[in-house]
Amino acid sequence: MTFSETFVWGAATASYQIEGAAREDGKGLSVWDMFCQKALTIWNNQSGDIACDHYHRYKEDVSLMKQIGLNAYRLSVSWPRVIPEGTGALNPKGVEFYDKLIDELLAVGISPYITLFHWDYPYELYGRGGWLNKDSPDWFAEYATVVVDKLSDRVKHWITFNEPQVFIDVGHRSGYHAPGDKLEFAQVLTAAHNVLLAHGKAVQVIRAHSRVESQAGLALAGIVRIPATESPEDVEAARQSMFSVRARNCWSNTWWAEPVFFGRYPEDGLALFGDDVPAIGDRDMKTICQPLDFFAVNIYSGSMTRAGKDGQPERVSFPVGQAMTTFQTPVRPEALYWGPRFFWERYNLPIIITENGMSNVDWVSLDGKVHDPQRIDYLNRYLLELKKAYKDDVQVLGYFQWSIMDNFEWREGYKERFGLIYVDFPTQKRILKDSAYWYKEVIASNGANLDKL
Repeated sequence: MTFSETFVWGAATASYQIEGAAREDGKGLSVWDMFCQKALTIWNNQSGDIACDHYHRYKEDVSLMKQIGLNAYRLSVSWPRVIPEGTGALNPKGVEFYDKLIDELLAVGISPYITLFHWDYPYELYGRGGWLNKDSPDWFAEYATVVVDKLSDRVKHWITFNEPQVFIDVGHRSGYHAPGDKLEFAQVLTAAHNVLLAHGKAVQVIRAHSRVESQAGLALAGIVRIPATESPEDVEAARQSMFSVRARNCWSNTWWAEPVFFGRYPEDGLALFGDDVPAIGDRDMKTICQPLDFFAVNIYSGSMTRAGKDGQPERVSFPVGQAMTTFQTPVRPEALYWGPRFFWERYNLPIIITENGMSNVDWVSLDGKVHDPQRIDYLNRYLLELKKAYKDDVQVLGYFQWSIMDNFEWREGYKERFGLIYVDFPTQKRILKDSAYWYKEVIASNGANLDKL
């Protein structure tokens, strides 16, 4: 069995993680540029100042993507590279970079999927309150208008935000990521609400300004619950747990998805958060709840859930010796079956896996090659589960491996290697890993050979 003939095989990156050129050609600073300047914040005091130098090496990188056989590439645009102060004057050099990158991709038959925001928020706007400012949704809509106006004659697929759970909760509540804030929970929820408004306004911009027929979505961090057994009770317990709000944080599916798809916050979240929920304007939900074309989700793992004695969902510990990636993420391939299935059943939108992959211990062997059998095995197992979901009538449109190349892994610096392409950071030499050649075979067969590898 293969996937559909129109199935999209891609790989993904984010601007701050690969571009470098942090202070070149008129680019403004982002919160990540500033966060990396704080001592003891990033592993070995590293930063994305150079990263993979993709800003200067994009032609080489696109050539490697073609060599792997990708038919799509998910990239993000750096807001402060395009509009250095977040609003106002454009940076022609920044716009030109993305213009040339899109042309380079299309010239070799690779479709660009653009994420408008993948965490590198303009520092100038952060100084004006950032996502707490009531004007922040309009700032984002202004930026979205610039990008869509410039690129939508060639770009058909748009993603507004990447993983709002992460950059709001981890960036603004725990302070572990940029901008490093530890806000009161009411402020965190205000920032989250403004992000949702910004999403809705950006979708309106995409609909109004696209010069070709376009599609739009929002990429959530998929918080997946895997049933401990396939009994109806455990399956229902996993489903209930996956679509509930159980802690005073923003780390849930429904606090973000329900306003976007149903035009309301989930009742359990409202009850749990109480007076910390911000005032909701009369038209806020109408703005947030814009029709979308696909459900984009990043899935790496999942937790085991069963029905307890009282029938309520109960978390099950992983067995001793659970397989782990070097990022200490449990290897649970079933997450790429149950996650898409549950999301499809609840929101009834075609699924795109916008991130999936693993960090591995990769180095250049004596033969000059990079052998990464664990990544090949990981991807094979996960894609078999996605294939199973597709076979069970879950409408899956595409799969984007994270990541096309080793890059700056946020707080972990260059310690974690997620790429299909090995990057020697001191020299910027690229080497296709064994997994890149393996992925090329998967793409060429449209997944038919997964059962044989």
